[in-house]
Amino acid sequence: MVPVAATAWAAAWIATSETMAGFAVVVASVAVGIVVAALRRSALVLSVAIVMTAIAGVGLIDVYRLRHGPVAQLASHEAVVSADLEIRSDPHLVDAGGTTSNAAVMKAATMRIEGRGGSWLVRAPVLVLVSGPQLQKWFEVPVGTRVVVDGRLQSPNPGSDMAAILRVRGSPVVVRPPPAGLRLVEEVRAGLRRSVADRRPEPRALVPALVLGDTSGLDTALTENFTSTGLTHLTAVSGANLTLLLAFLLTVARWIGLRGWNLRLLGLAGVIIFVALCRTEPSVLRAAAMGLVALAALGSGSRAAGVRNLAVASVILLLLDPFLSRSIGFTLSVVACAGIVWWARRWTMIINSWLPLIVAESIAVPLAAQLATTPVLAAVSERVSISGLVANALAGPFVGPATVLGFAAAGASLISGDLAAGFGFGAAWSAQMIIWIARVGAQLPGSEWHLPVTPLTLTWLSVSSLVLALSMAYVLARPWLSLLLVVILIICLSGGPRQPGWPPRDWLLVACDVGQGDGLAIRTDHRSAIVVDSGPAPAAMRSCLDRLGIRRVPLMIITHFHADHVDGLIGVMQHRRVGQIWVSPQAPVGPMAAIVRQQAMQRGIPLNSPLPGTRAGVGETELQVLGPVNHVLVDQDESSRQNDSSLVIMVKTAGLRLLLTGDLEPPGQQAILSAGVDLRADVLKIPHHGSAQQEPAFIAASHARLAIASAGLDNDYGHPAPRTVQLVRSLGMTLLRTDQNGSIAVRLQHDRLAAVTQR
Repeated sequence: MVPVAATAWAAAWIATSETMAGFAVVVASVAVGIVVAALRRSALVLSVAIVMTAIAGVGLIDVYRLRHGPVAQLASHEAVVSADLEIRSDPHLVDAGGTTSNAAVMKAATMRIEGRGGSWLVRAPVLVLVSGPQLQKWFEVPVGTRVVVDGRLQSPNPGSDMAAILRVRGSPVVVRPPPAGLRLVEEVRAGLRRSVADRRPEPRALVPALVLGDTSGLDTALTENFTSTGLTHLTAVSGANLTLLLAFLLTVARWIGLRGWNLRLLGLAGVIIFVALCRTEPSVLRAAAMGLVALAALGSGSRAAGVRNLAVASVILLLLDPFLSRSIGFTLSVVACAGIVWWARRWTMIINSWLPLIVAESIAVPLAAQLATTPVLAAVSERVSISGLVANALAGPFVGPATVLGFAAAGASLISGDLAAGFGFGAAWSAQMIIWIARVGAQLPGSEWHLPVTPLTLTWLSVSSLVLALSMAYVLARPWLSLLLVVILIICLSGGPRQPGWPPRDWLLVACDVGQGDGLAIRTDHRSAIVVDSGPAPAAMRSCLDRLGIRRVPLMIITHFHADHVDGLIGVMQHRRVGQIWVSPQAPVGPMAAIVRQQAMQRGIPLNSPLPGTRAGVGETELQVLGPVNHVLVDQDESSRQNDSSLVIMVKTAGLRLLLTGDLEPPGQQAILSAGVDLRADVLKIPHHGSAQQEPAFIAASHARLAIASAGLDNDYGHPAPRTVQLVRSLGMTLLRTDQNGSIAVRLQHDRLAAVTQR
């Protein structure tokens, strides 16, 4: 069944690619398969051809239905419509275009749609993107509610399982509440949240995430800790998570004497409750199928039967939804379950020869899943969680109790609030142990290794994981070798791999490669630096500062409140002491400003807004605030006003002058020029990632020898713009850019300006 499942996956992926070349490949492959099957009288090849034909056919039909219906046609013209929708998922905050987090997405299905003079009764899946002042009202709409909204349709990317994207700025008009069944589910989910309402903030947020996959309450710091330690799967509706839940439930049942069909019925009841409370979404059904396959494999002695069951389940799921072939979640579920099926039972039996069974399962199951999924996770996130092996093993014994007690609290909430609170107390304490494990693991210097995603690194990682998995039975059978492996792991956790020559020991300024955003570090002392902006993601900023060895940040400067300068703030604050934060005195108030103030308040960090002309010193480093300067704003949108509120700082260090400009646009640049301030510098951080919107006189007034453009590889904005690249080079400046050169370190070499790049 493995070749059949692999072929099914490939056929589904090609069929949903929406290309004629893909269609031709499927037709040719089926034709060749039929010919080979006839010539060689091979049942296997014939089965592969039949499955490929069936799944490719279903995929093509689904694509045609999504791309040729009235919703898709209206979306192709970006029509303004009135839509009657049924909400299918909870809203989740997203980064809207790199400038603000004031947006949310949710899945819905159209019931009726009106636009361009027509009206249709049509059921089609759409992704609703909500922004604007009415956003909070959408978080009050439960799943299953029928609403009427006005918005603009847009076509999704090729390969999407949505017929359209519906952009909405207004509030929903409720026309029908959810059905009775969904109202009961929502009441139970609310009862779980009430049962832990009196607990500490972190376990109060984590318990619903462990039980229901409800991550709405998780803060950025906790999420980043879970990501660093490879525990993110615990907060998602995953097959591995269901496996841990059922394994704990059935282990307890065996202890109290249940056997045979009673055990099977208990496991089935657990799955039904899991699916009901997490709602019957495709991801939940996928997790249930994979969890049952993995659990069956743990309870039987046949690895081959487990792999066969996994392959059959994969084919069935792909037949029901060919778009799963493009889902990273589906890929991780299948790969994790394959690792559990093939390795976990054998490893459990080996470890059980010298450790108790519950400890053996707690080590073997997450270890098998972690090794199997490491290459896939690295390909997606560009990092490898070293602490994940230990963190998953340590957290395993607490996942089952937290989840089971959480389900008990949810059910008991329908009977007694006090009884539910008792179960919630136990679930919260189990969750607290997981939180401590994630926090300690994330603090380790080698908790995660950042790797460039290349065919070579992914091949090396895949081969290494496979070799380690194949040798694990031999190692686990010998306690002294297991202890040696633990020692090696501890050494790896003490520090990640170092790139030779990076960073240079005498660096003064580093422009971190944080993707499409800004993140700068200015050295002030040993293990101490001023940080200017934090990029769009905590992981990238944290990795850069860790490689530089920064442990103290006496001054954190947020030039303005856009997500590509602020969203990585947790990466700076985690495990580092921050003395104070500067923000722009003219920055428009918005959600990003509230996040910065909240994080500063939680950590007791002073927040200041320096005015132009302000001077300050940190060690031997001097700073002067040059902007923003008040100027008349004519026909500027909200994003441009935020850009022009950027703090502009002149930094003097070791005899060098560094001009840091945030995302300042031409009106702001002209205002600073008119103020007559001295802009002469050795190094210029080009405004707004090198966008085409620049004031040439401002760039020329810097007389810089080195210009740095901080931009993401293949970014959607085309930064740095060719016009700006030509401008700085025509002025005799050397241009370095993070999208091509990686992180950039500025230093003095024999009292002359020099730079070292990471690539």
